[in-house]
Amino acid sequence: MRAVKWLSAIGVVAVLIAALVFFGNFFSKNSSSVSNSNSGKTTTTATKSSSKKGIQITEKNNNSSYQTVIKNGRYLTSKARGVSATQQNNTYDQVSFENGLQDFAKEHFSTSKYIFQEGQYLTTDTANNWLDRKSDSNPTGLNPVDNGKTDSSRNPIYLQTIGEQDFMTKEGSNLKLNGIVLGLAMNTQDVYQKEQYGASYTQDINSADRIQKGKEMANEIIQRYRKMSGIGNDIPIYVAMYAQSKDDSLAGGNFYSWNVSKSGNTLGNWTDINDQTVVLPMQTGTGDEKSVATKLNTSFTNFSDNIQSFFPNLSSVTGQASYEGNNLKGLIVDVSTQFYSATEIESFANYIAQSAPNYLPKGVPVKIKIEASTGMQAYLIQGANDSKYKVTILGSY
Repeated sequence: MRAVKWLSAIGVVAVLIAALVFFGNFFSKNSSSVSNSNSGKTTTTATKSSSKKGIQITEKNNNSSYQTVIKNGRYLTSKARGVSATQQNNTYDQVSFENGLQDFAKEHFSTSKYIFQEGQYLTTDTANNWLDRKSDSNPTGLNPVDNGKTDSSRNPIYLQTIGEQDFMTKEGSNLKLNGIVLGLAMNTQDVYQKEQYGASYTQDINSADRIQKGKEMANEIIQRYRKMSGIGNDIPIYVAMYAQSKDDSLAGGNFYSWNVSKSGNTLGNWTDINDQTVVLPMQTGTGDEKSVATKLNTSFTNFSDNIQSFFPNLSSVTGQASYEGNNLKGLIVDVSTQFYSATEIESFANYIAQSAPNYLPKGVPVKIKIEASTGMQAYLIQGANDSKYKVTILGSY
């Protein structure tokens, strides 16, 4: 009798193992990624986000953001992220460049129709070669040859970095490439050394030269992208030109023109982008008095005076105002303080939330960051449609 029970138990276990093997094979076969070519478009199989294999698509929280691509359970990062011609000392530039490029992309690829994918065609090695100077050992270099000069007659580094963003559509279970946006960050000032480990020198780059060199490089890059595997002749490739800010600037640069290659190796006519970033408070005697941000500068100065009179131990209050033409798009405020007490920070943040609406603009996004020597302590956010600031205190338990 006991032997019969053991045999029955063994039989049940065997059935369960067989079932697990069957379903494991079934789900494995149905969650793998597939790559093929369809009319020159890159195609991958999209699976549900619960799968850990193959390509998955994230959900999005609002209509202003893209769904993004996950591969084998991890975010699909850019193949050439962080590559630049020289060391970048202005951290504002990278943020302004990446955010601005995404804003530009949204004007041409709707967030409701397209899926965002980090650049997958420009690799790290290729980007390094393109951003380097042209030479016998590097014939693909886009920056000019070194003419051996160490003064203002030297050939500067014009192109600092290349950003790529890919835009996909979902057709059935597949993702297909439907467009590419490229950002070319051009230097307005080149920082160099006359000898290794020596002092740093700066060379200002003429605006006309920068614009002309950028157009030439954009044409060459389009031709090179058309030769890449997986990019069809009719995939639209947009190019947005960005002017880097100088190393000592308290704000990032701005995009100044764009173009598109709808098919083939040619670009159309260039379109100007009238964007600019203004640092607040503006300095007197520099010509900023005629700036588009003159009125905002007055209210910003009053805001700064108000919070400094309430909490006198502030180190500085600065702002970055982003404009499209004469229209303010957004404002970021940095408040540096010496406070270390958690209760001081909380009281200070709440006071700013009460006083900021009396001075700072409404109808546009405003972000206020409160930082101390130990790092960020709090931040406040007012959305374009908000009447009050949302306060977040950063602390530890």
